[in-house]
Amino acid sequence: MRTDETTRKYSLVLLWRQHQFRLHIAVLFTTMVFLFGVVLSWSSYIQGRNLVLSSTERVFERIEREIHSKIFYMRTLVEAVVNSMSRARITDAETFNIRMQSLEGMAEALNRNPMLESIYVGYYNGDFFQLHALRNDADRKRFSAPRHAAYRLQSIERGTRQTRFILLDPALNVISDLPAPPDYRFDPRVRSWYVETMSTNSPVQTAPYIFFTTQEVGQTIARRAEHGRAVVGADITLKQLSETLVLARPSPSSQLAVFDENGGVIAQSEPLHIPASDTAGNPILSRIANLSPVLAAATQGMQLQANTKSIEVDAREWLVRIVPTAQTAKGMTYLVVATPSDELLTEARAALQRNLWLALAMVFLSVPFTWWIARRIAANLNALTDQAAAIRRFNFDKPAPLRSRIIEILALGSAMGQMRETIGKFVDITTALSAEHNFDRLLRRVLQEARDAAGAEGGVIYLLSEDGRRLKPAEQSWSEGIAAGDEILTDLSMQDESNPVTSAARSTGAYCTHALAPERPTGMAFLDVRFDRLPVTLVTVPLLNRGGVVIGVLCLFQRGSAPRPSQARLALVQAFAGAGGVAIDNQRLLAAHKALLNALIELIARAIDAKSHYTAGHCERVPQLTYMLTRVACEQKEGPFADFNLNDEQWEALHIAGGLHDCGKVTTPEYVVDKATKLETLYDRIHEVRMRFEVLKRDAEIACLKAITAGGNGSELQAALAGELRRLDEEFAFVAACNEGGEFMAPEKVERLKAIACRTWQRTLDDRLGISWEETRRKDRIPARPLPATEQLLADKPEHIIERQEVDLMSEDNPWGFKLKMPASLYNRGELYNLTIARGTLQEEERYKINDHIVQTIIMLSTLPFPKHLKTVQELAGGHHEKMDGTGYPKRLRRDQMSIPARIMAIADIFEALTAADRPYKKAKKLSEAIRIMSFMKKDRHIDPDLFDLFLSSGVYLQYAEKFMQRDCIDKVDVHAYLSGPS
Repeated sequence: MRTDETTRKYSLVLLWRQHQFRLHIAVLFTTMVFLFGVVLSWSSYIQGRNLVLSSTERVFERIEREIHSKIFYMRTLVEAVVNSMSRARITDAETFNIRMQSLEGMAEALNRNPMLESIYVGYYNGDFFQLHALRNDADRKRFSAPRHAAYRLQSIERGTRQTRFILLDPALNVISDLPAPPDYRFDPRVRSWYVETMSTNSPVQTAPYIFFTTQEVGQTIARRAEHGRAVVGADITLKQLSETLVLARPSPSSQLAVFDENGGVIAQSEPLHIPASDTAGNPILSRIANLSPVLAAATQGMQLQANTKSIEVDAREWLVRIVPTAQTAKGMTYLVVATPSDELLTEARAALQRNLWLALAMVFLSVPFTWWIARRIAANLNALTDQAAAIRRFNFDKPAPLRSRIIEILALGSAMGQMRETIGKFVDITTALSAEHNFDRLLRRVLQEARDAAGAEGGVIYLLSEDGRRLKPAEQSWSEGIAAGDEILTDLSMQDESNPVTSAARSTGAYCTHALAPERPTGMAFLDVRFDRLPVTLVTVPLLNRGGVVIGVLCLFQRGSAPRPSQARLALVQAFAGAGGVAIDNQRLLAAHKALLNALIELIARAIDAKSHYTAGHCERVPQLTYMLTRVACEQKEGPFADFNLNDEQWEALHIAGGLHDCGKVTTPEYVVDKATKLETLYDRIHEVRMRFEVLKRDAEIACLKAITAGGNGSELQAALAGELRRLDEEFAFVAACNEGGEFMAPEKVERLKAIACRTWQRTLDDRLGISWEETRRKDRIPARPLPATEQLLADKPEHIIERQEVDLMSEDNPWGFKLKMPASLYNRGELYNLTIARGTLQEEERYKINDHIVQTIIMLSTLPFPKHLKTVQELAGGHHEKMDGTGYPKRLRRDQMSIPARIMAIADIFEALTAADRPYKKAKKLSEAIRIMSFMKKDRHIDPDLFDLFLSSGVYLQYAEKFMQRDCIDKVDVHAYLSGPS
């Protein structure tokens, strides 16, 4: 009776826990649909409450990005034109005919840039040369030009006192050439764009103003020519900015405007005429407060609204945002966006209503739907059928686990899973061993599978040493994990013939089973940690390579009281050992080859660093920083690097590329890399210059003594001599200071240097005696002068030019895709040429020679027969001097043409160079200064902005600094000031 009661209670529990299939599905799906309807309704309520602010912020942020991009695009294009022209020949042209030779290029610039109204050059002598584009009939009518006129040229020549206006057709043929009116007066030197530009080397941008000729709003961008005797300018109209505002309106009634700090309107979205007039009738910018009541209310008080605010005008709610757009010479400009909330959120409110109705409909349909879906759940059975078919096809991929309380499905799924695992494991083990590339994981896999197949409690793999004298423990595995003392395994001597393990290593036969007494064989005392002093059953299986040579022994351990493994289990272990032995031998050979390759790479890197003690450690630090940043990028789960990861082969390629990224430096002359002063070659030539000053001082003393001997006034001559000696000392000190190099060589210093160079001294010895044949050949470019010869104190002589040989030339269609600007000569050792170097100690030819190391790196790596998985080594090692905007070298690659590791190595190379304390030509930068410099490079698109942000936010920069930088150079860095804002 008690048994029947127990059975009944158990049945009720079983019915609750494992109930009928249709009932289970119906209850489950009805509950899920009901909960889904509740969650959807609640979510719709929350979304409706927050939708206004979130949607408006996104729309306004998009408009801000578009306006910022438009302003940046307009200024960048025009600055590029002005920068290009500042180096053009026209800035040196002194006559009208020579200037006309640049007319075609100016016209092309106007044609390519529709926002450009005119381009001109103002010269130091008052000359002026301007080309104005006539883009429409209104422009031609303004200048009384015929319909086929395309350009209006204005030329002022002070020397000939001639001012004329020339109309040109699209082919630049002259239509008319008329002189200016007699009362026409124009001098570019008094214009603000000329005056402001002459005081700086950077482009100057004027504040927006009304162009007198066109009555349109525009700006002038100007830049001083490189030689400083002319200014190049370009006028741009902001009409396209207004068109952009019109297109960017989020709704038909939205109002947008760009204005300056004084409230002057620069561009607007309304089709109105922006310019206004003052009381004297002169054109001025319209006022933001006069455009509309909405914009007047939005900008009242001129307070920036970084977030959207709400205002009410004429009983209508408007969402308003004011943000800065650009910095001009007269202050900041701002963008104001105002849109009515009712227009912006019409669709959002309709979507909210649809979601609510949908939630209600789903709740009402849930009951009949769940009963219908109950029949569909039988798909679980279909899935089990598909698993059986997959096993028949030898497809052992593990399917998604079954989650069900139904007895039939659970039982069938369990049976199918056991069958799949049994068959799949047998097939997988035999193939996985040969596919495993990691040696440690391979050993662990071989041992684990063999131990599981034999049902052993533990196992150890011994591998034969290279000299064949010892067996070394390589891996161990125990059913209860590794305990204290297990990891201390000792080598076994092959001379010990009594040890069953070494006996197995001397045999190529099958497995052997041994009964180990409490007195353990030599080197196997570790068994006492697991089995105390109890008997142990040992199974030894020799590991053979393809040639049948023993490379190790697989040992399995079992308690002596436990049943011994069956013959079938041991046969399976033998099969595992056979496949494992071949796989282990392959991996050892591969590991040996990789070790040799890594040793060669390290040897090359050490040789490069040892070549110059000034760069010692560079080839070590750059790869380490590259690995640190790459590792962090691989760990990202969101953001631009969420999908970035490297497999083992890609890590190997990165390791090799890091070690060889500067292998081309073996071709770079050491004295160029180590050049610490401007006159240094194989030695510092400042010593020659010092000796010339010494000669001049001696000459001055001799001249003074001769004059006194001839009866001159001794005191006056001595005073003059003291002054001359003092001037010589000061001049040499100045020359010596120039030789040290620096951040900037001012023009006045260059002029003083040239004046000092004009001093002369007498050479009485033939300077062609005792020199090499190569230097003699260079001196023979000019005839020898008779002695005594007058020499300049500092000179640029023909023999200072070392010509580039044919082997040094690089054609434009070179097979590596290099895009290089090659200097005409290989070296220029002119004294004045070197002393007037603007920044640092390197001249153009020497910088090219140093940069050439990356060219040689790519050429050298391209000759190596890398396997397929290492084909990226050349790209990774050869791209660390490229820039994201395509202006780097040697291939001028853009960001999208470079892999992420290559861009990482570029950042690592720059940061290491900035913070290195072993450079002769500069001091190590402080950490904050290095980060600030790299932030400018980020803004200029020289380095990857996303990687630079990750470099800062992850703290990699600080980890590297603490490991490699000098302590006094590590200061606090506000990384948040350099991180990019939300896009």
